[in-house]
Amino acid sequence: MYFRSLWEKINAVKKPYLLYGAITLGFVVWMSFLDTHSWTIHRELNQEIDQLENEKKVLQKIIQEDKKNIEVLQNEDSLERYARENYGHKKNNETIFIIENQDGLK
Repeated sequence: MYFRSLWEKINAVKKPYLLYGAITLGFVVWMSFLDTHSWTIHRELNQEIDQLENEKKVLQKIIQEDKKNIEVLQNEDSLERYARENYGHKKNNETIFIIENQDGLK
């Protein structure tokens, strides 16, 4: 009888704590996985941001290289040299021979 009344007192005290604990646990699960502002979505978005920042750095380097090339090509002689090397352009009354080296090793 004494143990039964003691058990009822413990259960009376545990019920509010269990309710608050269940509510807190439900809230944590909801905010971590189910909500539109959940931890998993934030993690995915942060990974995408990191990827885009890395891509931005690479593209900025390419832009800087292109700006240097544009500055170099402002000179007519360097522009003519670039056109000859990359596009096979030639002057009037000029013959161009293209010699390609072939190695025996592949």
